[in-house]
Amino acid sequence: MLSQRYGFSPLMVLTSMSTHWSLIRQLTKREIASRYRGSLLGVLWAFLHPMVMLTVYTIVFRGVFGMRWGREGEGALDFGLLLFSGLIVHALFAESVQRAPYLIVNHSNYVKKVVFPLEILVWTSVGTALFHAAISALVLILFYGLLHHSLHWTMLFLPLLLIPLAFVTIGVSWFLASAGVFVRDIGQASGPVMTVMLFLSPVFYPASALPESYRALLYANPLTFLISQAQDVLIWGKAPSWVGIGVYCACSYLIAWFGLLWFQQTRKAFADVL
Repeated sequence: MLSQRYGFSPLMVLTSMSTHWSLIRQLTKREIASRYRGSLLGVLWAFLHPMVMLTVYTIVFRGVFGMRWGREGEGALDFGLLLFSGLIVHALFAESVQRAPYLIVNHSNYVKKVVFPLEILVWTSVGTALFHAAISALVLILFYGLLHHSLHWTMLFLPLLLIPLAFVTIGVSWFLASAGVFVRDIGQASGPVMTVMLFLSPVFYPASALPESYRALLYANPLTFLISQAQDVLIWGKAPSWVGIGVYCACSYLIAWFGLLWFQQTRKAFADVL
């Protein structure tokens, strides 16, 4: 196991990826293909789904409810794009976290295989979520370009936001994948928790729309910062906060490290429980 080979080094997170990169890539491709296997349009659904959702969000929230973000330079249809940019960040996190408690339980046949690195199941889950996030981002950029006939150069910074998001997602997923083996209720609770995190983030409204007394709840959400940054680089054409990104990267990597430590220390009991 990684904990035996590399001790408790913080580098074990990167080592778990680099050592098994080929296997992670193969399992991720198989996971993506299996989702669309048997459908007439196949992987094309990965493009169609976000396109339909973005269109619906724009029509409903802007066209029907007339909602606005209230910032200078906001176009008639920018609310839908703002909402969708926030949903990309939340969906990446939520997709992986909601699957995490069932990863080991649903792959119990791997548990007794001593040579199989169980920790890469989380890498595969997050890799699949990253694929869908990338497709959604491309759809958003396409719609923005068609709407405004130009693109912000700051959109190039989006991958820098996905890196710390991926690490914090991996860390939380490792913890939940392990905990889900021992406490099956965690899987049932993850859905409602993700819904709460969605509405306690600046996806449907700006932070300034909340009363001052409630903003602490908004900023306690670990997704709030990245959602705001994604809206800045994708919609408003603003460069990200480099200090904030640096601090978030450090914290997200620590979360990933502690999550992997927890996973490796508890995996010894997986076989007994399953």
